[in-house]
Amino acid sequence: MTKLIKVGLFVLALSAASSLQQLSHAQVAEAPASSIFKVVQTPNIRRFPFHSDLDAVAASSAKDIWAVGQSGVHFDGQKWTAFALPHIAGDLTSRLTGVADLAPDNVWGVGVININSQQNPNQIIEHFDGTKWRVSPGPSFQPTDQPSLDGLTAISATDMWASGSILTTINGFQMAFPLFEHFDGTSWTATIDESNLDSFMLGISARATNDVWAVGTIALGATFIEHFDGTAWKVVPSPSPGNGLTTLFGVTALAPNDAWAVGFFVEAVNQDRPEKTLIEHWDGTSWIVVPSPNVGGPNSTTISNQLRGVIAVSANDVWAFGDTDAFGPSKITNLVLHWNGKRWAIVPSPDPNPRHTLIDDVISGGTVIPDGNLWLVGAADGFGTMVLNATKQ
Repeated sequence: MTKLIKVGLFVLALSAASSLQQLSHAQVAEAPASSIFKVVQTPNIRRFPFHSDLDAVAASSAKDIWAVGQSGVHFDGQKWTAFALPHIAGDLTSRLTGVADLAPDNVWGVGVININSQQNPNQIIEHFDGTKWRVSPGPSFQPTDQPSLDGLTAISATDMWASGSILTTINGFQMAFPLFEHFDGTSWTATIDESNLDSFMLGISARATNDVWAVGTIALGATFIEHFDGTAWKVVPSPSPGNGLTTLFGVTALAPNDAWAVGFFVEAVNQDRPEKTLIEHWDGTSWIVVPSPNVGGPNSTTISNQLRGVIAVSANDVWAFGDTDAFGPSKITNLVLHWNGKRWAIVPSPDPNPRHTLIDDVISGGTVIPDGNLWLVGAADGFGTMVLNATKQ
């Protein structure tokens, strides 16, 4: 099948194959002996051919974890339960791309609806009150605007940021710009960065009210990073290796002089070259590229590697995740990298369905429980929920 990956208001078509088997639950599989991760059983709210895959995960505690995407699932400390999300149909036209879990009765999700439909694509904001998910009002836009939210971060219940992009009409022309939205505990307000045309924010992370990072891409051809200092969003220069498709998908902020951003790049434009992992670090002064490994090695001309997110336990314990097609175009599998304070290394990760000959597994989101437990979420076989867990070592 062709897998559609939404990047801002663009859609990338990535060749991938998925099993056509109906899966009511993600299969339970033990990780290889050398892996610290295991596959956790999670439900799918819909039957094939509808999708239940996950994009983001957040937790208020070890007994309150939410993962969202084309479905929603909740962990109460014992088991995962599926929840319906308003206007999320499981048919590739809608999804929640970010989630913030502040308390069992205060969970927020953001995303996009009406993708590839006759209606205008539009953002969506949803809230869980402890019982049910409901649509929450967001900022007002022009009727023809197409806002899209791709990430959410929370400093507190009265200080949250969502980021994405908006296609809007200015002087009769449609133009795309970065979009930032802030929640003050009462309402959402929008900021459109009209000084950066064709730039899209795909990931966001806040350490404090005056230290928020958002990352993305300029027209899919270069990295793009902005920082909020408590007063305004400002562009911070970032390196763009290669000369082709380049983007940053995820970011995590640890300290004023310690933040990580991840994505992928292609070495040469208009050439059939694979994607390679891209990791950049903020040292308080500048963003620099940090060498990162690829399945297949640095000189492979056939194997693609992509990173879609990054989370941190501490400055010397950072995790990046995504996917690789190292086993062929019909076998896209999980990819996990770890930073030990000195270098990045590939870490073994389990296959949720090891008996399948057609595999389409992607890790898209992650979170760290305060005691150090890691949770990663994504898609199993391109359709189902996938959750991986690693307990504190």
